[in-house]
Amino acid sequence: MKLSQHFHRLVLALLIPAAVSLGQHAVPAASLQDRIDLAGPGDTIMVRQGMYEGNLLLAKNVTLLGIGYPVLRGTGQGSVVVVTADSCTLAGFIIEHCGGMLVQEDAGILLKSTGNTIENNQLRDILFGIYLYRSHGNVIRGNRIVGRQELELGERGGGIHLWDSHYNRLIGNTVSYERDGFYIQNASHTWIESNEVFALRYGLHYMYADSNTFLRNKFHDNVAGAAIMYSRGIVMKHNVFNHNRGFASYGILFQDCHDMTADSNIVADNVIGMFFEASTDNLFRRNLVAQNDVALEMFANSTNNIFTENSFIDNLSPLMLIGKRTETRWGHEGRGNYWSSYKGYDLDNDGIGDVPMKIQNVFTYLEGRQPNLRLYLYSPASQALAVAAEAFPIVDINSELDRQPLMKPVALGSRGARMNNREDELAVPERRIALWMGIPIALLMGIGLSLFRRVHWRMG
Repeated sequence: MKLSQHFHRLVLALLIPAAVSLGQHAVPAASLQDRIDLAGPGDTIMVRQGMYEGNLLLAKNVTLLGIGYPVLRGTGQGSVVVVTADSCTLAGFIIEHCGGMLVQEDAGILLKSTGNTIENNQLRDILFGIYLYRSHGNVIRGNRIVGRQELELGERGGGIHLWDSHYNRLIGNTVSYERDGFYIQNASHTWIESNEVFALRYGLHYMYADSNTFLRNKFHDNVAGAAIMYSRGIVMKHNVFNHNRGFASYGILFQDCHDMTADSNIVADNVIGMFFEASTDNLFRRNLVAQNDVALEMFANSTNNIFTENSFIDNLSPLMLIGKRTETRWGHEGRGNYWSSYKGYDLDNDGIGDVPMKIQNVFTYLEGRQPNLRLYLYSPASQALAVAAEAFPIVDINSELDRQPLMKPVALGSRGARMNNREDELAVPERRIALWMGIPIALLMGIGLSLFRRVHWRMG
């Protein structure tokens, strides 16, 4: 971090606690824009509590420090703060009331320059939150962004929106009620860390954005946790994608993604944990995929992906395959994955199952052909059908096998704690009750399916 940035943060720490007394003073007669225009390059402008109306332009290298969170209220047209000079700092403000034109990039803060620091601001009643337009090497840290809840999702902007902007760092921000939390297009080498994103469409949306890294973020209660599209070289570690539910909802969607590494993430309680289309040569390691309706949904054109040491726990279905097979590598260097539905054994006690894990579910197979069957996904009948298929494997679903399944769950990398080996703590009781109730039905259905197959064979 630059020495000047250390100084600015020290000034904020010392002066913001004194905001109550300073905020009682009258607002200076000269407008805030006049003070900015009169400042010299590199000057620091302290802004006391109060309401400052009108849009601002930072066309020279200055630092704006808010004391006690003064309010910058825009005119309702265009962006509230536009930064065209390099190396500016904007910290400690409430920013509100920008315009409503998506095509004009109306935002709380619009950056069109390089090397800026946008820190500890609160943005509300805005279309886009912070928009980076061909703006490189910025630090966007500790901001809270709340979009316009009264608008439909498609009418909102992105919380932090990057277009043709590279080498930016987005750290410790909170974004809600926007269209997308982070929208990253044609923007490489972006570092996204320790943010929380909820109550919007996509928590994270990559489009043609290579060599990006995101760590320790939380994406929850969205339509989809993340949509990673047309990108290469993404690294994602220690993120949480939780309770992203709705029509066609995903924990993570991968569309045409390649050479990516996903390590020690939690993907839990989503409609579909991870969805893959035309995505190849990716590595998935030590992730926890738990309590999703479908753990993985894959098109057959997603090939040569490696899954190793992941823990698949209490998902209603492990895999929905669209096509004959995916050529997925279910293991690496002698270690497969842990599956809570695995019924095999480990006679030599080496921690690896002695028989392969068949990654399939007959109900999901039928649902793929008749989507309306999803209405019965949680029913005892669906659970019974799964048991019947195991007892009487007469339907050729797919040939996906984990040949070296693990007998115990795997820790989530260096930051994860090893999970309890007892599945009772992770299981949903209602599903287990349904399973036990369905066993007698399963046996009858299995016998019926077997008889049907014999009759069909004779008639044919």
